[in-house]
Amino acid sequence: MSLSGALERVWYPGQDRGTPGMAYALAIPELAFRAAVSARNALYDRGGLRSVRVTGARVISVGNLTVGGSGKTPAVIHLASMLSAAGRRVFVLSRGYGRKSRSTAIFRAADAPSWELAGDEPLLIARRCPEATVMVGADRAALAMEAVKRGAEVILLDDGFQHRRLLRDVDIVVVDAAVGFGNGRLLPRGPLREPLSSLHRAGLIWLVGSPIRPLPPFPAPMVQVRVRPTALISASGVEEPLESLRGRRVIALAAIARPERFIATLTSLGADVVERRLLPDHAPLSSHHLASADGALVVTTEKDHARLPSSAPPVARLRIDTKILDGEQALTTALRL
Repeated sequence: MSLSGALERVWYPGQDRGTPGMAYALAIPELAFRAAVSARNALYDRGGLRSVRVTGARVISVGNLTVGGSGKTPAVIHLASMLSAAGRRVFVLSRGYGRKSRSTAIFRAADAPSWELAGDEPLLIARRCPEATVMVGADRAALAMEAVKRGAEVILLDDGFQHRRLLRDVDIVVVDAAVGFGNGRLLPRGPLREPLSSLHRAGLIWLVGSPIRPLPPFPAPMVQVRVRPTALISASGVEEPLESLRGRRVIALAAIARPERFIATLTSLGADVVERRLLPDHAPLSSHHLASADGALVVTTEKDHARLPSSAPPVARLRIDTKILDGEQALTTALRL
């Protein structure tokens, strides 16, 4: 079992929790992490560390409290699309986790660089939101000031809840209802990046799905959403109905935080998953990962598709979209639409 798999067994109730000794061994590192996080937050709260404010644009952070996939990228795509449709000039700021370059990248879909320069998630955001400008770099405060110079009206800070150096107008915190906050412990004993008390900084809770166990009360308005597949994009780039997967032999390829959900989605659509090719999150994809076998269709995620090498054989991908179920008024208020 991988280290990440072993940790998830400790982090999430209802799974095989593994040996108690592992949880106990992680207790002291958790205390050290808690102390560091608390000290940093206290410095920001009391003015020892100052946040940079940009004028001329509204800054909206989209982040979460936990590690692993919780639905931040679909949230950013949905918000950027909403704001662009309302006529706002939208800039999305990202650190470009997993990319192979440290240089700043500023682009739209029409002139997007390779994923090695931009990162897979920024590239996906640009492709799904062609009206938005995506900026990738380590210093997001500097990126925000450059965005204002370029005419930004709204700045979306991707994965920004812990990035307190840039002052924001509202923090949207994404919560995956299926797993909640796990065992409620901080890293590495649990999945939390910060204590649950940090939710007091949130201006809006973005709840993905329906809770399967009780969640703590939220100190902010909530919008509930559903993220679901809406189409199969064939290897040739043609949009096909999801029904085309029914009874089809499929090789599932995924390098995401929780690939079991991708497998479950394919199965729920009637696909016959004959092989699973599961890699670590953001792992590079090689031609041998993409090769078909016995006539089966290779299907991957949108994020993984953004990392396909130029020489790769074509593969299909599932397109997913977000639907607002409840709390639309709270969302439009937070966005000032």
